[in-house]
Amino acid sequence: MSSSKIFVARLLGLDVFDPLGDRLGRLRDAVVLERGPGRRALAVGIVVEVLGKKRVFVPMTRVQSVSSEQVIASGLVNLRRFQQRGAETLVAGQVFDRRVTFLDGTGQGVVEDVGLEHLPNGDWAVDEYFVRRGSAGLRGFRRRGDSVIVAWNEVVFGDIREPQGATQFIESHDDLKPADFADALHEMDEKRRLEVATELQDDRLAEVLQELPDDEQVAILSSLDTERAADVLEEMDPDDAADLLSELPETQKESLLGLMEPDEAEDVRRLLEYEENTAGSMMTPVPVILPPEATVAEALAAVRREEISPALAATVFVCRPPLETPTGRYLGLVHIQELLRSAPPEPVGKLVDKDLEPLSDFASVQEVSRLLATYDLTSAPIVNEEGRLVGAVTVDDVLDHLLPDDWRSHDDDAPVRPTRRTHLRPKGVKRG
Repeated sequence: MSSSKIFVARLLGLDVFDPLGDRLGRLRDAVVLERGPGRRALAVGIVVEVLGKKRVFVPMTRVQSVSSEQVIASGLVNLRRFQQRGAETLVAGQVFDRRVTFLDGTGQGVVEDVGLEHLPNGDWAVDEYFVRRGSAGLRGFRRRGDSVIVAWNEVVFGDIREPQGATQFIESHDDLKPADFADALHEMDEKRRLEVATELQDDRLAEVLQELPDDEQVAILSSLDTERAADVLEEMDPDDAADLLSELPETQKESLLGLMEPDEAEDVRRLLEYEENTAGSMMTPVPVILPPEATVAEALAAVRREEISPALAATVFVCRPPLETPTGRYLGLVHIQELLRSAPPEPVGKLVDKDLEPLSDFASVQEVSRLLATYDLTSAPIVNEEGRLVGAVTVDDVLDHLLPDDWRSHDDDAPVRPTRRTHLRPKGVKRG
């Protein structure tokens, strides 16, 4: 090992490599085994996020080197999704933000980091805690004090049933994409999931909610007070907000729509009028729409906006005013490749692909998926019976409807080495 003592918080997010320099994944947590009073907990492994956003267990016996820049692990990686067993404890997930009492009688504190020591026999054991004096509240510390490093046997934890504060978990996972954060929430029990979800900022919670199964979305939204729930719905994409509201009782749905901003609520109400599994029920009513006289430069600026998803950014829809859905007459679409090949002053009306017929808002999921597959599209134009653009269905919208409800739980348990898809190599390691 390159270090005889490591602090777990400094390892979170580090890349994990094999000895040949191929990247296995990213370190997300460490697992320790409690051994009873008077005995140090042993670190038994690390949790690594591999390709496919799956979290797997790598035993400490496979960890060859640990530094502040990388972790090197040997052997095959079992791709079975990590599940805790018995007395195993997740350091970042369950120890960080836990309250402890100092045995010298000087008060209480909150654990912010855990130090592991490499023992002569090769084991890794909990050696120290980095503790901030004070106590934890639901939204941070009620009292803040200085931080100290104490030996493992100089503090005692509170009741194990006391939940870990959500603040540290959120901070340590702040770099996760919404889908990855949703996977982490999905693996938690319901109580813990609600604790973490309610501590997220409204915009972050909206992003994460859109990636969760329907029942978990409903449980989280219902746990919020009504005004905050309406605020979160406003931050969601209209089609995702409509899908979530359709799962709620009618009185709760109407109450939330009444608290939303009128413009936001209007988009969602229009989507709720469509029958399930129609193009209208799963489309977004706010794709990128421009008039025919807009220039290529303006179109490229529009698709570069941060709030535009990659699937929607690949297509600009050209319509007569008004440009809010339902628009004036739909004229056609322009592909992003055509924009990139054209001069900035060129009007988009001259670049329109008029051969691609739009779909009716009552088209089936099968019709939409067939159009996307046939023409290699990431989004399809949806019009009403008057030929006005009412929205666009993206490929991820279709996948959400075609995949089974429990697709997040599907596993590949084969113990194989991940496919070599990156060329990142740890420093100082050469190919054999």
